[in-house]
Amino acid sequence: MIGTLYLVATPIGNLEDITFRAIRVLREADLVACEDTRQTLKLLNKYDLRKSLISFYEYREKQRIPRLLDLLQSGKSVALVTDAGTPGVSDPGFRLVREAVRLQIPVIPVPGPAAVIAALAASGLPTHRFLFMGFAPPKREALRKTLLSIREEEGTVIFYLPARKIELFLETLPADFADRLVVIAREMTKIHEEFLRGTPAELLEIAKRREFKGEVTILIHGAGRREAGSDRSG
Repeated sequence: MIGTLYLVATPIGNLEDITFRAIRVLREADLVACEDTRQTLKLLNKYDLRKSLISFYEYREKQRIPRLLDLLQSGKSVALVTDAGTPGVSDPGFRLVREAVRLQIPVIPVPGPAAVIAALAASGLPTHRFLFMGFAPPKREALRKTLLSIREEEGTVIFYLPARKIELFLETLPADFADRLVVIAREMTKIHEEFLRGTPAELLEIAKRREFKGEVTILIHGAGRREAGSDRSG
């Protein structure tokens, strides 16, 4: 009998943001594969879950896949989690899912938090069409080329970004974006949750005066028509 790979979404900040189903799957799984065992233990301990863990972070992903596939093919169930959000979405998981699908191992998503969706829903920007770009390129020239490539995109464009790169990102935005509304979502679901809204120039002034930590989600109004009276309040 073949096992099942469960993709379990976990909280992006507030540990209460987990579904009853996710807790049940984590409790019943034979093994939990996680990005950082220390982060996952915080969640498991809160819900009194005692599980065998195996680290599955980006640089060990290729090494761990054969072992996990062997376990799945032997009938074990594996719950894959990352430090926050949905596995495989700008986090480890895609390669394992691809191999599991190739071997006809059942892959079952257990949906829940995703920073991209939470930020989009609360941004005040159009939600009917959006383009998620994942993490922005870290180097200026690569970032410039990426931003130029999406300047005619009509939907809301969304990036993940290390907070220390906010100034670089805003400075690199082409002139085409000068009048567009940009939203920076940070610390979502946490005590200091904040949404900063404004033009690139307005947000750049804020970024120069403040020190941001962690990771942020940046959303940019698309090239389509902007709704009248867009809210720029923070």
